[in-house]
Amino acid sequence: MASPETSMVDILREFLEAQASLQQLTSRFERDELSFAELQRFVGDNDDRVLFRLKEKCHALFRPEVGGAEPSRVREVLFDLAIGSLFHEAMKFREDFYQREVYGPRVRKIRTDAGTEAEELFRQFERLLSAVSGRLGEGLAQTQLLMDQSWKQLRVLLADQPDPGFTTRFLIERHALLDQLNAPGLEALLEEIHTDAATGYEIAGRSYLASGHYELAQGAFAEAIRRDGKRSEVQLLSLYASAMSAYLAGRYGDTVNGLAEWIERRDSGAEVLDEIAIAALSSLNQLVDGEDREDVMAESLVLLEKLRGSSPDPDSATPQ
Repeated sequence: MASPETSMVDILREFLEAQASLQQLTSRFERDELSFAELQRFVGDNDDRVLFRLKEKCHALFRPEVGGAEPSRVREVLFDLAIGSLFHEAMKFREDFYQREVYGPRVRKIRTDAGTEAEELFRQFERLLSAVSGRLGEGLAQTQLLMDQSWKQLRVLLADQPDPGFTTRFLIERHALLDQLNAPGLEALLEEIHTDAATGYEIAGRSYLASGHYELAQGAFAEAIRRDGKRSEVQLLSLYASAMSAYLAGRYGDTVNGLAEWIERRDSGAEVLDEIAIAALSSLNQLVDGEDREDVMAESLVLLEKLRGSSPDPDSATPQ
């Protein structure tokens, strides 16, 4: 079962896709280029439709148990209701559009072959089709309004719930899509969710670091430092991420140099990072070759001594 944090990322992913799709559909409708096939891909009653997936995921995560929502969950339930209303309004627009684009032409095609006894029925058809055409623009505007209001409510939820980094990472990785939407850009969203963008980048960097995505962590930390250079702990984490990124890239001289500086400046309480650094340094004996092997291995031995607090296993680090 997915965690609440990853479920929120799923909902955010589906929402942004739905928002982008609706923006494109609206533009095509206004140019009189929209087809029913395009509309079908946006909303319908199965998992191939993005708005259906969004509705179902919101129901699964936010729908209250019988007896009503707890006061602390009112915002979640309100968002779920907003998405449900959005889905049903979009379905109404789809059905009206179908009548105009598909049903109407069929009716008019057979009218010439029908007898005079059906004239009153055809007049009723025309009244219905005229009413449908008149409310299409209003229906689409209502759908867009519900999308905008749902987006505001989703942002309230994102700011209200603790984020271990998954949501912020997703927003950073999808910044180009955010720039295309009628919505706040990445910088403004990070400020809404984390009070300031530097904190958002720091949280993302810590999450990347914990996942072993060292290059991405280094990039996120660099953005945090650029916005707030006084974050000394972030600077240390960035140094560590840079050293480990160099290790994965096979730049072992940069690895030992970076870890040497990190070890010199770090505080206690970084046991997990220590263990990863020890594992990396202990593997260098099987990895390093070339002219700088002796220097790299000698430095790695010194670093292992500092990290372990005792002499390392000579078979794992001593140059051969």
